[in-house]
Amino acid sequence: MNEPDSRKEASQGTSDESSNAIDESSKTRSYRREGFEPEELKNPLPLWYTIFCVALITWGVSYFFMQGTVPADAGDLRTALPLPGSLPVDGAAVYNANCVACHQSSGAGLAGAFPPLDGSEWVLTDARIPAQILLHGVQGEMVVMGNTYNGVMPVQSHLSDQELAAVLNYIRNSWSNVADEIDADWFAAEREAFADREGPFNGGAELISVLGEPDV
Repeated sequence: MNEPDSRKEASQGTSDESSNAIDESSKTRSYRREGFEPEELKNPLPLWYTIFCVALITWGVSYFFMQGTVPADAGDLRTALPLPGSLPVDGAAVYNANCVACHQSSGAGLAGAFPPLDGSEWVLTDARIPAQILLHGVQGEMVVMGNTYNGVMPVQSHLSDQELAAVLNYIRNSWSNVADEIDADWFAAEREAFADREGPFNGGAELISVLGEPDV
C-alpha cells in the first residue's frame, strides 16, 4: 500500500471515531435533559404523612371506644315511609275518583239518569246488597226511592278490598245516611261469595231474588 492510501484510510478512521464520539455525546446530553423515569418502590410516602395517618386512625378508634354504649335510637332519625296498603284508605277520595261523575258530590244523582245514594234503600239496607252491586255492577230497571231508573252501574271490582270498604262506608255514612260500617276482611269474604259470577245483575229484580228485598 502506498503512503497516500495509508493516510486516506487513517483519516477516514479518525473521522468515523469522531462521528461516533459526537453521536454518543449527543445521546448523553439528550438523556440528561430528560427526567428520570419513576420506578416502583423508589418513591415511598413521606414519613410525616405516614405518622399523620397512623395518628388519625388511632384517634378514631379510641374515640369510638370512649363513647361507651351506643344509644339504640342513634343513627338515621328520618321517618320511614309507610308500606303500600298500611295507611287507611280515604273513602271520599275513592268516591271522587270513581263515583262522583254520576252520583254527584251531593249524593243526589241526576234525575232520570242516575239514582241518588243519599237516602236510598239500596244503600242503607243490608250491606251485602250495595257490596255486590259494587263488585258485579247492575244493568236494567231499578226502582229507587219510588223512581224508576234504567241504566248501567259499572263494576268496580278492580278496586281493592280496602278501597271498596272505604267507599262503601263513606256512601253509607255521608249526607243524611247513617249505617253500620264494614271492613276490608268483610269485603274480601263478599268478593269470594260470588267469585264464580260473570256479568252484572239484571236490574233490581235479580238483586232481590239473589240477595233479598232492600229493607231499611
